[in-house]
Amino acid sequence: MIRQESYCLSRNKTFCSFCPGFCCYKTGSASLYIMASDINRIARHFGLTDGEVRKRFMASRSTFKTRSDGSCIFLSNDRLCRRCSIHAARPAQCRDFPYDRSCPYLENEDLLAVIQPKIERALL
Repeated sequence: MIRQESYCLSRNKTFCSFCPGFCCYKTGSASLYIMASDINRIARHFGLTDGEVRKRFMASRSTFKTRSDGSCIFLSNDRLCRRCSIHAARPAQCRDFPYDRSCPYLENEDLLAVIQPKIERALL
C-alpha cells in the first residue's frame, strides 16, 4: 500500500513564484553559500568575469553582500512577487530551497514574524 501525504501549499514550489522573498533575508546564523559554478553563472548573466562578480557582489569568498536590512543585494524592491533580479542565474542553494520540505517561513510563525516586517518596509 502506497502512503500518500496530504497536500500542503507550502510544499508546492509553484508557491515561490508568488512569494515576496521570505528566504532572501538573512536571519541569525543562516547564510547563503555561493559555489564557483554559481559565480560563473552570474558572471555570464551580467557579461562579467568571475573576478568582477566576486569584487562587486561578494561579501566573502562564499557569500553575497547583503543590505542593511539583511536582504540579498539581488532582491528587487520594486515589485511584490518574483523579486529576484537574477532569477535565471540564481545560486544553486536558492534554486533548491526549501529542499523538498515545507517552506519554513510559512510553517513557522516566529520566523515569519521576523521577516514579514522587513518585507513590508522594503516595499514602501
